[in-house]
Amino acid sequence: MLLEALSNARGVSGNEDQVRDIILQEIRGYIDTYRVDALGNLLCVKKPRHASEKWPHKVMIAAHMDEIGLIVTGINENGTLRFDKVGGIDDRILLSKQVLVGEKEVPGVIGYRPIHLIAKDERDKAIEADKLSIDIGASDEESAKELVTVGDYVSFRTAFGALDEESRTVKGKAFDDRAGCAVLIELLKETYDLEIHAAFTTQEEVGLRGARVASYSINPDAAFVLEGTICDDLPKKKDTSPVTELGKGPAITFMDRSFVADRRLVELLVTTAKQMDIPYQFKRAVAGGTDAGAIHLAREGVPSVTVSVPSRYIHAPVSLLSLSDFDHTVQLLRAALYNLEGGLP
Repeated sequence: MLLEALSNARGVSGNEDQVRDIILQEIRGYIDTYRVDALGNLLCVKKPRHASEKWPHKVMIAAHMDEIGLIVTGINENGTLRFDKVGGIDDRILLSKQVLVGEKEVPGVIGYRPIHLIAKDERDKAIEADKLSIDIGASDEESAKELVTVGDYVSFRTAFGALDEESRTVKGKAFDDRAGCAVLIELLKETYDLEIHAAFTTQEEVGLRGARVASYSINPDAAFVLEGTICDDLPKKKDTSPVTELGKGPAITFMDRSFVADRRLVELLVTTAKQMDIPYQFKRAVAGGTDAGAIHLAREGVPSVTVSVPSRYIHAPVSLLSLSDFDHTVQLLRAALYNLEGGLP
């Protein structure tokens, strides 16, 4: 399964090679040209079936390859590893998690003192990341240096798998944004009367960096950004609407902290969903940011919109998503691109 391969791949921001190789293997037969730029973005072009002078004719579709993770910053005398976070990670989810370190995929566990040795006034507080260490089983600094080095990337050790066949719920890591990458791969299997520029971007989790240079290079007329987004639909004490809900379809963003969506593109997606009887929802929080934040500011500006697959527990070692939401996201974007062939007002 494509999503499984992408989820299991290791690709912390700045180290997306493994993910890019999987994607390139999948899309070679469906694109006309591709190149890898200086930041590692995989930029692909799919020529239109028929030439069109209608606007927009050059459409960028972006999904980022990188995931949150850690990086080794030092090796202690006892053989444990100091680390820092790469991307937005809540310190509370780190303790006791299994990880893989460096290209050798050295297994390790993020450790701290057992509860018996923690003072009572500390037990109700989240342990800060700089007080934790990664234990790879090394007995001292020298033996640890034989396995890892400062600067090695660290990814969470999480295997993709099915949880419930009826609801088609699956678990895995990095659904933000391997789900978007998988959607984009499926879209490239079709042809359109549009010039499609597929951008599998790097370093989104550390500041939308890959998208910034990719959009400058492509200079598109319009852009769609594919994401895995916040899903917080579990019961709450306070009666508030969830940001998104699992199984309710792709989530359309009208605004987040990085951009305001182009309302024509939002309307295109909503109209298409109603026309095709595809379930959809809005992302009901002005929170987070996506590659659209960089893309919409490229050159003279790019009309942009973000569509996401809802994912529970994003930016954590394991997330959940519904394959039905994934399939509906593919269907919605494919139909929207066909409708876009007629142009926008």
